Amino acid sequence: MKAQIFGLLVAALATPSLAGGNHAGGHGEALAVGEPGKQANATQTIQVTMKETDDGKMIFTPSTFKVRKGQTVRFAIKNAGELDHEFVLDQEDKIMEHKAVMEKFPEMEHDDPNAIRLAAGESGEIIWKFTNDGAFKIACLVPGHYDAGMHGDVTVANK
Repeated sequence: MKAQIFGLLVAALATPSLAGGNHAGGHGEALAVGEPGKQANATQTIQVTMKETDDGKMIFTPSTFKVRKGQTVRFAIKNAGELDHEFVLDQEDKIMEHKAVMEKFPEMEHDDPNAIRLAAGESGEIIWKFTNDGAFKIACLVPGHYDAGMHGDVTVANK
């Protein structure tokens, strides 16, 4: 089923990065933002909450992070909202590409190491090693959530 959805995705969008199997970085290609890390190497745990607000916004708390190149971070993620939410970590262009795909295929399932989808009340984690410096994004790509404010920034510095 996943292969069929991916095939439809490639045919529908026909972009070079998707045709190369680079959708959300989950198909064996290196991600600019880094790589899955090992729990034993994590030097920091960042607690992240995902939720909706009374005024209709959707947020990550915190929504900005600063880490060091080479650092392994454990993101402990809690969905404190009433809806499903995602935590996706990637380059901004890849986030926007993934967002467009999710709008066309909202039920698409992922198994990417840089993303986690949690139902209301669930918790999970991503352990990530930041191998490159630069500016990256976090986002919830459930249709409508990014536009409701559910995104943030990750800055990876050399030191």
